Amino acid sequence: MNKVFLIGNLTRDPELTETASGVSICRFAIAVNRNYSGSDGERKTDFFNVTAWRGLGETVSRYAKKGNKVAVSGSIELRNYEDSQGVKRTAVDIIAQDVEFLSPRGGDGSEQDAPATSSGNRGARKPALQSFDDDGDIPF
Repeated sequence: MNKVFLIGNLTRDPELTETASGVSICRFAIAVNRNYSGSDGERKTDFFNVTAWRGLGETVSRYAKKGNKVAVSGSIELRNYEDSQGVKRTAVDIIAQDVEFLSPRGGDGSEQDAPATSSGNRGARKPALQSFDDDGDIPF
């Protein structure tokens, strides 16, 4: 089973492009802190390149920006290539299957800064509470 779950901060704004056949692809990178400190007392950080396809990629490019905290679940993909000097290299990419936005909405309080949840009611206003006459008796 090839499954990865990462929580980190975007290191740059997501880049949305399209393939030649018109499929949306979004690329971004996240910085993930390790759970332990090194011998120098500093926490180490790993950087991961993430790819999100189609609607997920469009959503990430629309609502995420550099510095936002996200949770990414997906799979690891190894890619072999030759650099400009002819040296064989291996790159590790994360193919996102789900991205959850963990940063709070922007400080201006606008509703458009965050995507709707799957139920579609995230931006809905809560109903106003109605006051009632309390005579002080406990009903039980």
